[in-house]
Amino acid sequence: MKAARLVVLAVAVAAGGMAALLAGRSGHTPAPIEKPVVQLETVDVLVANADIGQGTSVKPDQLRWQMWPAASAGPAFIRKSERPDAIEQLTGSVARASFGSGEPIREARLIKANAAGYLAAILPSGMRAVATEISVETGAGGFIIPGDHVDVIVSERAQEKDKASESKAAMSETVLSNVRVLAIDQVVEDKNGEKTIIGKTATLEVSPRQAEVLTQAKQRGTLSLALRSIVDTGESKAEDDTRHGINMVRFGVTRTVK
Repeated sequence: MKAARLVVLAVAVAAGGMAALLAGRSGHTPAPIEKPVVQLETVDVLVANADIGQGTSVKPDQLRWQMWPAASAGPAFIRKSERPDAIEQLTGSVARASFGSGEPIREARLIKANAAGYLAAILPSGMRAVATEISVETGAGGFIIPGDHVDVIVSERAQEKDKASESKAAMSETVLSNVRVLAIDQVVEDKNGEKTIIGKTATLEVSPRQAEVLTQAKQRGTLSLALRSIVDTGESKAEDDTRHGINMVRFGVTRTVK
């Protein structure tokens, strides 16, 4: 009996040891297999740092570089690796269409200064651009530059009849007041061996009604631009520029026509 008990006890101990060994193996978590990390290729592209409205001039703080997946960067995107000075180059351009914040900048949707369509882009809504010929004498001696405000004066000679003879009287009339100069067409002329730059054409920003008045004034006589002081440019402009109390100069005497 004692031998049989010893055999049973040995078998039980062996079974317990085997069970403990199997339990230990089942609780062991194998180390995970590390997979190689795929590095995403990126590029820096130019995007809008803030919303840019249609027809507005682009400011440097409205542009920034942003990391972008290279596979998603289209050919129209502006890349920093190719054009590191793009922010400086595009500052001052006018947006043909609006850009949302974070949207990649496409140069085809911008108009640079002196490019075709630039003037139409900077012209405020409801306003018109009308050009008129000027000279040194009629353009304030060539000191008028884009951004200045001027008064437009028409000078003409009117027929006057008296008892003895028929004579012509010189008259001058201010037909438009406080008009912004959009552009000056400048050409180089050779005078007395010196190169001087003289404006030949002035482009003015006017309302549709003012455009009609200016066109009619061209047919009446010679137009002159009177440069206004910078402190006077904030005065309001009446829509009807044929207002009451127009100053007329005749024979050196100022009078008012009602």
